[in-house]
Amino acid sequence: MSTERVRVEIVAPVHNRKDITLKCLKSLSRLDTTGLTVHVIIVDDGSTDGTSEGIAEQFPGVEVIQGSGDLWYTEGTNVGVRAALRHDPDFVLMINDDAVFDQDFLRFMVETATKNERSVVGSLLLLWDTPHKLFQIAPVWDTWFGDWRHWHHQTVWTVPDRPWHVDSIVGNCVLVPVAAFKEGGLMDSKKYPNFGDAVFTPKLKRLGWKLLIDPRARVFCLPNTLPARVKKLGLRKAFSVLITDLGNGHNLRRRLYAYLEGAPSKVHGALGFIVFLFRAGLTDSYKKTSHAQEPPLRETFSSAVVDE
Repeated sequence: MSTERVRVEIVAPVHNRKDITLKCLKSLSRLDTTGLTVHVIIVDDGSTDGTSEGIAEQFPGVEVIQGSGDLWYTEGTNVGVRAALRHDPDFVLMINDDAVFDQDFLRFMVETATKNERSVVGSLLLLWDTPHKLFQIAPVWDTWFGDWRHWHHQTVWTVPDRPWHVDSIVGNCVLVPVAAFKEGGLMDSKKYPNFGDAVFTPKLKRLGWKLLIDPRARVFCLPNTLPARVKKLGLRKAFSVLITDLGNGHNLRRRLYAYLEGAPSKVHGALGFIVFLFRAGLTDSYKKTSHAQEPPLRETFSSAVVDE
């Protein structure tokens, strides 16, 4: 019987969230690593709140890489992945630091990735404040909606009981085989300084990689902080947000890039962007309406469940 352990590098970019980062690392320190060799890399992008010092004091085994303060999420993650690849792992797990992890989540993700050739695996993301509710799982592209449709009323009880195929995995917690980085490269930090994950996994899918969600791998996330609405900004600030600041969630150039590169095709992306502009003009807001009624994900994705 083979005793070889699977090597996993865990990578997270952080900036001035010391308490949140330390809570994340504390939960990672409690993982069941049976059959795994796990190493954590934190890219501290110019924190001034003592994040690096706190990590060194409480988690001396964690590798900390200092950033310049202008890496943002995407390049911060890329810096960590490059460092991780030097350790010759089997997988790199890209995470956000605003998460707490079930002790068995990584074993389940590695098991699913190992059983399913050429697969990238995402965890079941749940909310800190309502830990039975799903968060940003299995979005579905809808050209005539003008965006990815996210689910708003799904729970741990409405998902498939086995891993299932999806079209996109958000970057909160993604297990990526090293071969996928070698084939598809890293995230594009020039076009997407703060949202590189939006097109990364769809790109891998186009290259023939399977995207799977493992419902057993539970991760509890801090809810997103929404950017200020554009209409509440002054003219100069609004221009920056909409046109020049690619790191802002409202930026139109960043959204166009993401539509063209993340949608099922460039045609779908271009049409979706036009629909988005039309809807935004009608509502004077970028806030998307939720589904009035949502079938359980176990029904929606019944044909996408991985065969045992």
